[in-house]
Amino acid sequence: MSTMRLTLLTDLYELTMMQGYFKNQNNETVVFDVFYRKNPSGSGFAIAAGLDQVIDYIRNLTFQKEDIDYLRSLKLFDEDFLEYLSSFRFSGDIYAIPEGTVVFPREPLLKVIAPIMEAQLIETAILTIVNHQSLIATKAARVVHAAKGDGIMEFGLRRAQGPDAGIYGARAAMIGGCIGTSNVLAGQLFDVPVKGTHAHSWIMSFPDEYTAFKKYSELYPDACILLVDTYDTLKSGVPNAIRVFTEMREAGIPLTFYGIRLDSGDLAYMSKKARKMLDEAGFPDAVISASSDLDEYLITSLKDQGAAITSWGVGTNMITSSDCPAFGGVYKLAAVLDEEGEFVPKIKLSENTEKITNPGNKTIFRIYDNETGKIRADLISLADESFDCSQDLLIFDSIETWKKTKLKGGTYHMRELLVPIFQKGECVYTSPSVMEIRDYCAQEQDTLWEETRRLTNPHEVYVDLSDKLFRIKSGLLDQMNREL
Repeated sequence: MSTMRLTLLTDLYELTMMQGYFKNQNNETVVFDVFYRKNPSGSGFAIAAGLDQVIDYIRNLTFQKEDIDYLRSLKLFDEDFLEYLSSFRFSGDIYAIPEGTVVFPREPLLKVIAPIMEAQLIETAILTIVNHQSLIATKAARVVHAAKGDGIMEFGLRRAQGPDAGIYGARAAMIGGCIGTSNVLAGQLFDVPVKGTHAHSWIMSFPDEYTAFKKYSELYPDACILLVDTYDTLKSGVPNAIRVFTEMREAGIPLTFYGIRLDSGDLAYMSKKARKMLDEAGFPDAVISASSDLDEYLITSLKDQGAAITSWGVGTNMITSSDCPAFGGVYKLAAVLDEEGEFVPKIKLSENTEKITNPGNKTIFRIYDNETGKIRADLISLADESFDCSQDLLIFDSIETWKKTKLKGGTYHMRELLVPIFQKGECVYTSPSVMEIRDYCAQEQDTLWEETRRLTNPHEVYVDLSDKLFRIKSGLLDQMNREL
């Protein structure tokens, strides 16, 4: 129930490698990239999330006496290494794409430049934080897009894979565009709206449905959403809700936010019938909300069927990203600082083309069309490269190199995505509030072409390499092939 320290939230091999570097007096400065290879849930994009928790983790990364004692008990670590850990502090640099930004496969979401012992230690924690929240933020963005302007409420806490997944999943869902969460602790921690109605047990605990509705309306007249499917939705639930709303109006109680919730049955049919009943009773502004194992596909189907639902409570399928339960982010060495102070690019080979890494100390430039403001492509380049948007720019696919696009000078502009987070171990970045990130995320999604936002078979946004980076990568591949 108390705050858990995360210093030992790491895979054992991070610590055993760290001791190996220590024993071999190998603590050269390196570059590691965090990136992913495939968009989750068949999406055309993903949403970066989790950075604020990474910052908190790095700030508090120290080994306490009980940590050292536990590691000593494993009989794997020598005393000189444990003594080093007892005074450990992160001293490197971290760059990251801000939370809420639209991102694509293969580009670094986060870059660590630090002595290899430090960079190795933080791998696992960074991945578990960024992977989870980016996954849920992406899923939420898809659900919100499917709702086409209707409010999406995050209702998944009881189905999340444990308290942390429920808390930080709610945070990520808010970033993805939800209007509120049922998770009260998430509301407190992140200052986001909390929302909810009541359960079937509330109805069943009273002598009859009408009495249950009446008592609830007396308690919460300004947020009176009544669950109408406990017994019979159209013959009992909706008529009893209308009776209560009528009595509230006759008593002079303002009907500021009121309506019904459907949690079972044929939601399209039930909602249309309920809408007709509410309208005929003089309640055209009554909300009809729905829950019941919703996701982006079911919401799309219901809207295509003309369902009269304007508010959606989404739980299990969003908080677990049920169709894609893992984000797949990885953490790969990209460069090593040599004695002359230059970064030597490093590359990982693989039989799978998509697993070959991009070498070097890199950054990312997002290219926008001046006329529409939409994203044309992302360009991964070396960190010291710059580009003149008044000049023509030729971009090309780094694998299928015959696929080229020439952007005429003056028709595009560029934005560097990676920003400094830590410099020499000190945090230099202030995280926005969750609601500010949510607004920024909505703006980010507006820079996508609609073809990229569609739920099935989305258009792929190009992520290309600069000519200079492409030549370095090709040279390393040729060198590796000659040596193998």
